[in-house]
Amino acid sequence: MNQEATVWSFAWINRGAARLLGRRASRSDNSAPRPDAALTVPAHTPETVGVPTPGAEPSPPRTPVDARGLALGILATLAILFALEWAQRFVVPVLLAILLAYTLNPLVVWLTRFRIRRSIGAVIVMLAGVGVCVSGSYPLRDQIDRVVEQLPAATLTFSTVLASLHSGTFGNLQKMKAAAGAIEKAANQASDLSSPQRQPVTHIVLDQPAFKLSSFLWIGSMGALGFIAQALTVILLAFFLLVSGGTFKRKLVRLAGPSLSSKKITVRILDDINDSIQQYMLMLLVTNLLVGALTWAAFRIIGLDNAGAWALAAGLLHVVPYLGPAVSAAATGMAAYMQFQSLSMTLLVAGASLAIAGLVGTFVSTWITGRIARMNPAAIFVSLLFWGWLWGIAGMLLSIPIIVIVKVVSQHVEPFQPLAELLGE
Repeated sequence: MNQEATVWSFAWINRGAARLLGRRASRSDNSAPRPDAALTVPAHTPETVGVPTPGAEPSPPRTPVDARGLALGILATLAILFALEWAQRFVVPVLLAILLAYTLNPLVVWLTRFRIRRSIGAVIVMLAGVGVCVSGSYPLRDQIDRVVEQLPAATLTFSTVLASLHSGTFGNLQKMKAAAGAIEKAANQASDLSSPQRQPVTHIVLDQPAFKLSSFLWIGSMGALGFIAQALTVILLAFFLLVSGGTFKRKLVRLAGPSLSSKKITVRILDDINDSIQQYMLMLLVTNLLVGALTWAAFRIIGLDNAGAWALAAGLLHVVPYLGPAVSAAATGMAAYMQFQSLSMTLLVAGASLAIAGLVGTFVSTWITGRIARMNPAAIFVSLLFWGWLWGIAGMLLSIPIIVIVKVVSQHVEPFQPLAELLGE
């Protein structure tokens, strides 16, 4: 019995070993490459990802979109715009003071070469600037007074002209409107006769407040006081910036980072901004003087009274692009109509003012601005529209310096170089 059990167990072990060796042999046969079979590679192995299959159309690459980052960027942009509009009374004087400090800084640096302290040099430059403005406008005080005295009469004349144009040009339109009103009234009467009697409607008429000269003068005086306060703020802040000199430049370089390359990039950006702003302000001074001189010569030839005062106003208004020349042309055209009582002379004076501003602005200002910043005119015009929409006249005045600074910074910072390419020529 024990012998039979031993034989049976050995037989069972032999059968199990044979089955196990048979399975391993079959696996090795299946895994071995066949010489007559083609080598196949799985379609989605790491080695074949991104490799186009022969005969198949390549699929276009898909750019992942970070929806969350895009939404956050849009919200941040809207928040910045709201903050700039809300802080206009603070930001605009600061930017004007920085612009004025950039303009007057070369004169202060020139005075320091004669061993004059920077604070004393800043005082001398500021007083000299105020003195030049006063001395330039003082000889024209009589003409300016006459222009101011003519303002009420000019307003009355302008309203009379508008009334005559309204009655003459829009006469047919008024007749058609009256006829339509009569037809509507007749239709309403017919409907009232056919319908049952209704309770009459009570109309409430709100009386407009009467014009008060005291209120008008109070509002005007408050506006003038606000303008004077902002002007003083700009002058004082520009003075402190001139006295500080390169202090803020050194602080910005120190804050740029510990690496030498970042410090060099920051110094290069600040130097380029300094050069661009100073060249732009020099161009603005030259073009405004040119506009004033040509306007004075043209008005003297035409025979317009107070030609010097109007030329000074044209030169000052030319600082504001597009809007300034339009206001100057309208004001001089009104003055010409009051003097000559002729539509042809009015058009001649206004056309001469616009032609001079357009000539200087198109050929001189555009050429010099392109040479300074190397920007395309479309980008300059879009910047003018945007900052004018955001800050009004002050935004139009600051639009070109702001876009010049943006272009200079984007040229030296690698992530913003596409923006510099978009703004460039």
